[in-house]
Amino acid sequence: MRPYIICHIIASIDGRIDCSMVDKISGNEYYDALEQLDCPSHLEGRVTMEHYSAEPGTFIPKVNKTVGNPSFYVAQKADGYAVSVDTKGRLMWKSNEIDGEPIVCILSELVSEEYLEYLKEKGISWIVTGKEKIDLCNAMEILYEQFGVKRLSVLGGGNINGGFLEAGLLDEISVMIAAGVDGRKGQTSLFDGIADMNRLPVPLTLTSFEKIGDSTLWIRYKVNN
Repeated sequence: MRPYIICHIIASIDGRIDCSMVDKISGNEYYDALEQLDCPSHLEGRVTMEHYSAEPGTFIPKVNKTVGNPSFYVAQKADGYAVSVDTKGRLMWKSNEIDGEPIVCILSELVSEEYLEYLKEKGISWIVTGKEKIDLCNAMEILYEQFGVKRLSVLGGGNINGGFLEAGLLDEISVMIAAGVDGRKGQTSLFDGIADMNRLPVPLTLTSFEKIGDSTLWIRYKVNN
């Protein structure tokens, strides 16, 4: 079993989701819509966490001895969690919570033993799964079974969104199109990072659309996995 997963994104009209850029063309409508999705737990990738929530700096182990095996650690149980995806364990944390929600770090087996000890000292939960990269399917099963997460919102960036899409883990996609254009070459898009050039598009079913605030369009789709 795994959580019901909704990918919630805000982008420019050309589909770019760079955090600093989107901050300049949107307001609170993204968070107002997120509340309506009724997902007590939220997941963000390393880049998004660096921008909004983590402490400055990078964790550098003194002796980089990787863990090399799966594990999980439940520091505390809660109704909702702030879930971070950080493959090698580089993010630094001020405390064990973000906006009152306990942090859960999802990592690969490439994470160092020192980083897990650092998390434990901070009172931060972790899930370690996947040899070279994170096994998202297994991580979601552990979130459901060990942490009690029934509904989860995935809040980008593009590579995390692409990873969940590629793994067939998304049940819904919630897209907010803000009134602005990026246009810069090479910027991350809504879904990114899938290497299989022969992969077929994922079909969607439109479930709703509405105008939010002055100029933002909110569109919701069901994923036809």
